[in-house]
Amino acid sequence: MSLTAGIIGLPNVGKSTLFNAITNQKILAENYPFATIEPNVGVVTVPDERMNVLKKMYNPERFIPTTYEFTDIAGLVKGASKGEGLGNKFLSHIREVDAIVEVVRCFDDGNIIHVDGNIDPIRDIETINLELSIADLDVINNRLERVSKKAKTTKNKQDLLEVEILIKCKKALEENIPLRQLNLTLEEQKILKAYSFLTLKPIIYLANIKENDINKENEYLNKVKVYAEKEKAPVISLCAKIEEELSELSKEDKEEMLEGLGLEISGLDKLIKATYDILGLATYFTVGKDEVRAWTFKKGMNAKSCAGIIHTDFEKGFIKAEVISYEDLIKYGSELKVKEAGKARLEGKDYLMQDGDICHFRFNV
Repeated sequence: MSLTAGIIGLPNVGKSTLFNAITNQKILAENYPFATIEPNVGVVTVPDERMNVLKKMYNPERFIPTTYEFTDIAGLVKGASKGEGLGNKFLSHIREVDAIVEVVRCFDDGNIIHVDGNIDPIRDIETINLELSIADLDVINNRLERVSKKAKTTKNKQDLLEVEILIKCKKALEENIPLRQLNLTLEEQKILKAYSFLTLKPIIYLANIKENDINKENEYLNKVKVYAEKEKAPVISLCAKIEEELSELSKEDKEEMLEGLGLEISGLDKLIKATYDILGLATYFTVGKDEVRAWTFKKGMNAKSCAGIIHTDFEKGFIKAEVISYEDLIKYGSELKVKEAGKARLEGKDYLMQDGDICHFRFNV
């Protein structure tokens, strides 16, 4: 399941430095090499201590953690929705991602010029969010004109419902309410999915702070937190410059540097986990001497659909899923002892997969 978060922001906010940290990150598993798919796409592993435990337990030939893509999208400028800067090209890149990471500058530095002359994170956020809203409004207005005429003529129920939800979205955007804040029904979500609305995508605000502000109060960061709380969006703070340095270190040196900074995990790891969580993703595992592997799935997916993530044949010929929980495996020490304790389960196609499930799929094609 390939998912991507798009990194956006105004020029000179630390986007490039952050992306350098992402593209330099070393994959811990030697036989799963880091990959940069394109110059602006980086692949990182999702931090998961359970994988390290399973690796020690099975000592597999192959060890494959689950991964996540970050796309670096060129800096946005005021007027992008009207063609300024990269304009529509910039916005089209955002439409292709699953979540948005909006980098906000929360530090003073006279050597780094701000496009608007001074530091004001809320103004910067509102500049970007306004451009995204205007772009969505343009899509709605163009579509409404066409579908409204059609609905009046045909009285088709689906067309009428589409008109209704588009009007609802238009009103929200005109009131500066991003579409992700609307309480949409499943049917409404299904209708809107085809539009790839920018303000419907889940968002994380990434506050780029100075090294001296790590583990300290920062007035700019506090303003971002207050703003984000209104739309129930997560905020991650990090120093992009430090993250770039950390990404170039060995595991041991990285841990030593983090300890010196008073941090348990890097800001990049926090960001990866946050993007994973905001999309409602979870992980199940397949294990054995040949391979220990993590698989990403959307919460709410059933066993049959999760089997299809491995291979379409697994889904087509699905019979049963042999399931044990990670917690039980650790508690009892081996799959055999889990089975002896009566904790192993045979689940059918409608079983809802849980984070941490360890699965073996039975299928016949």
